[in-house]
Amino acid sequence: MLAEIWNRCEAVEECYEFMLAYAAQGLPSDQGSESGGQVREFLHRAVKALTGLSETCVLAVKEEGLEPADKYLALFAVLDRDARDSLAAIELVLAQPAIGSQLVDNLNASIHLRALLTDLFLVSEILKPQVMPTKVANTG
Repeated sequence: MLAEIWNRCEAVEECYEFMLAYAAQGLPSDQGSESGGQVREFLHRAVKALTGLSETCVLAVKEEGLEPADKYLALFAVLDRDARDSLAAIELVLAQPAIGSQLVDNLNASIHLRALLTDLFLVSEILKPQVMPTKVANTG
């Protein structure tokens, strides 16, 4: 369960990193370029990763016996709000017929997305000591 949360956080962070590069390209649309085709893929992955993320985190607290549980649950309530707000923005961008660099730059600047990323960086850092031994064991 913790590895799933870690992977979801990574997907959103990768999307954000891609969007930073995409925004810098000055493209008027996502049509006709390789990165234009990729921007929708990254955004769809982020939507998938964010959908149900806070619920997965709450389950992990119970299943993994994370303590102090009330502190984790309080943060995950914040994560839920920030994820919902960010999902609304991302899904609106995806609904547009053309996704240009300026639109993505505005999405990147969204306070909602920045709050979400800060939440995810915090969650990733907290989970890192618990997830990394598992990831190393699975690849070694």
